[in-house]
Amino acid sequence: MIPALFTHVPVTTIKEASDALNHYGDDAKLLAGGHSLIPLMKLRLATPGYLIDIARINDLRGIREDKDKLVVGALTTHEQIENSPLIRKYAPIIGAAAKLVGDPQVRNRGTIGGSVAHGDAASDLSVALFGANASFVATGPNGKRVISAVDFFLGFWTTALNQDDVLTEIHIPYAPSTNWSYQKFTIRSQDWAVVSVAVSGSNIILGAMGEIPLRAEKCEQAIASGADFEQAASFADEGTSPSSDIRASADYRRHLAKVLVFDALTEAKKRS
Repeated sequence: MIPALFTHVPVTTIKEASDALNHYGDDAKLLAGGHSLIPLMKLRLATPGYLIDIARINDLRGIREDKDKLVVGALTTHEQIENSPLIRKYAPIIGAAAKLVGDPQVRNRGTIGGSVAHGDAASDLSVALFGANASFVATGPNGKRVISAVDFFLGFWTTALNQDDVLTEIHIPYAPSTNWSYQKFTIRSQDWAVVSVAVSGSNIILGAMGEIPLRAEKCEQAIASGADFEQAASFADEGTSPSSDIRASADYRRHLAKVLVFDALTEAKKRS
C-alpha cells in the first residue's frame, strides 16, 4: 500500500499553515501525527496533492489550566494526555479514552487534534470529548472561532472545520468530581471501537453508532425520570444508525450499545 504522489510543505506557524491551506485549496491536508491520514492515503481513500506539515508548530503543544477549563494544544499526543496530572485531576475521562487509543506507537505519535479533525465516529477521544462538553478552537484567515462538540461533528469524516482552518486548541471544562466512565468494545485491543460509550455526569455519548458520535437522549431522559440502569440502557440504540461490516452487524452493535451503556452507568455510579 503506497500513497499517491504528494508534495510535503513544512510550516512553523499557525498563520503559515492556514495560508498554505488557503493557497492549495481542496488539494491540501494538514499532517500532524499522521496516524489518521496516512492509512487513508495508503489505501488511496485520500489523495491530497499537498501535505501541510504542522509538526514544528510548538504553540500547538501542551496542556494548561485556564480559569474553569483545561486548554489542550492540538498537537498534544495521546500519551501526553494519558499521563498528564492535569487531565487526571480535571478531566479523567479524557485520559481514560486516550489510554485505549491504538498501541504505544500510535499513542506516542498520534495527536488529539488529528484524531478529532479526522471526524471518525469511532474515535475514542471524539466520543469522550463530546461527553465532557469540550469545545474546539479553529483558527483561520478571519481569526479564531470556538465550536461546541455538538456543532463540530457534521457527518462521515466531516467536521465544522473550513478548508483553511487549523484546529489549534481543545477546551475541556473542569469535571474533577463528575461521575464518569469510558467503555469500548474491540475485536483486538488496538482496534477502533466496534462500539464505545462515554458517560460524564448526565451525558451519555455513543461512538460508532452512526456517522458521528451520538447523544443517547432517550437513555439520558430515562435516568432523569428515575429509571434504573437496565431500563435506561434498553433505549441505547434508539435514534442510531449503526453500520454492518466485517467486524459486526448493525444488530450486534445495537446490542453492544445497550450492554456498554449499562456497564458505563454502573461504573460511573461507583465513582459517586
